[in-house]
Amino acid sequence: MTFAQTTPMLFGGLSGRSYRPDSLKPDTPLVVAIHGGTYTSAYFDGAGASLFEQAAALGIPVIAPDRPGYIGSAPLAKADMTVKGQARHIAQALADAWARHGQGTAGIVLLGHSIGGAIAATIAADLGGDAANSFPLLGLVVSGVCMRTPPEHKPMWESLPDTPTVEMPPGVKDMVMFGPPGSFVPAMVQVAATADAPAPKAELVDIVSTWEANAPDTLGRITVPVHYRQAEADQLWIMSPQEVDNFAAALKRSPCVDAAMVKATGHCMEYHRVGRALQAQQLGFALQCAAQRP
Repeated sequence: MTFAQTTPMLFGGLSGRSYRPDSLKPDTPLVVAIHGGTYTSAYFDGAGASLFEQAAALGIPVIAPDRPGYIGSAPLAKADMTVKGQARHIAQALADAWARHGQGTAGIVLLGHSIGGAIAATIAADLGGDAANSFPLLGLVVSGVCMRTPPEHKPMWESLPDTPTVEMPPGVKDMVMFGPPGSFVPAMVQVAATADAPAPKAELVDIVSTWEANAPDTLGRITVPVHYRQAEADQLWIMSPQEVDNFAAALKRSPCVDAAMVKATGHCMEYHRVGRALQAQQLGFALQCAAQRP
């Protein structure tokens, strides 16, 4: 069973899915969830791993767009299919999201996984000017992203055929996305696969080419509270307890940073045994941001 309502026009020209309770309690955030590469917004609504289900139990509205190039969301120009380019596009679209879905809520908490986490962080860092007056940003929740990628990843992605999208073979993807045996229920591999989609090649090349150089400055400009979790057995990033500490230290302007490593868990933490606990922590943090907003 899934909980979200899908729509070809969620906000700002993006397809996606949404949930809104019949009534809202005071100090309720609007959570905007941004998926990672090779997955769609369905990543946040897998049976038994649904952020939407947990949000429904807490009375929290959630909207999850399909990023540009996924499902019904048109791709951007190749030069803009980058972390920064997508962040600019989604930040502009969030004004429409706030107008459509924000009524009665205290403000937006951005939640991003993997490339979606880098994009969410970039939105939070670059928020200013007209965007700052378009919607209130209360906090940032990120997972599945560190500051450095293994050096062999860049030539690997660049060597793929010059096609607009890349589709990872299921067996390879499962090995990369999941952690050690026992950290997940085997059936969840097939549940996660229901959110699979080809990824724009440009974003995969960009994240391994530019994020390491951009991350310190990006994280250093974020001025909202941040919740950060990173899997110990994440194969897509250079990962260690020190890397988590470095990520947290880079958030030097954030008034509150809750950062931790999640042991014996793979990249797609939501589909591991710790998934429900992770989502409960993320949604609790979002509630805290709403209750303690300036």
